[in-house]
Amino acid sequence: MAYRKIREIGDPCLKKKCRQVEEFDERLHSLLDDMKETLRLANGVGLAAPQVGILKRAVVIALEDNKMLELVNPTIIKTEGSYVDTEGCLSVPGKAGEVERPKKTTVIAYDRNGKRFEYTGEDLYSRCLCHECDHLDGTLYVEKVIRFVDIED
Repeated sequence: MAYRKIREIGDPCLKKKCRQVEEFDERLHSLLDDMKETLRLANGVGLAAPQVGILKRAVVIALEDNKMLELVNPTIIKTEGSYVDTEGCLSVPGKAGEVERPKKTTVIAYDRNGKRFEYTGEDLYSRCLCHECDHLDGTLYVEKVIRFVDIED
């Protein structure tokens, strides 16, 4: 595993739509492992491949108990409710803003070996699923902000 540099707002990679992963091979496994290490070291909640300069549809999300969820080619299939809360992003350091997101989100995705599964996240995890899937389509949360909020250093 290796730390990968996190791309920041203004990097053209963050505005591009990512390609589907077609090969579930060692290169994908290395990418996912590096993304998990990068996320841990950055103390974040979620990380999408374009944030480390790779235009593939892959996401990692930090769950409770030091577990990590890997999502390859995630597709949102269902959302329920909505609420507004504060969001930040590793690619937009020093900023935070209020964004409306679904209260509950269900995705279909694949694991690192190509096995299809379904995952449902609520509250923070719903927000994270939507935020990271936006990254895969070249959208940053700052484009959806209702209002920016002050953050403490």
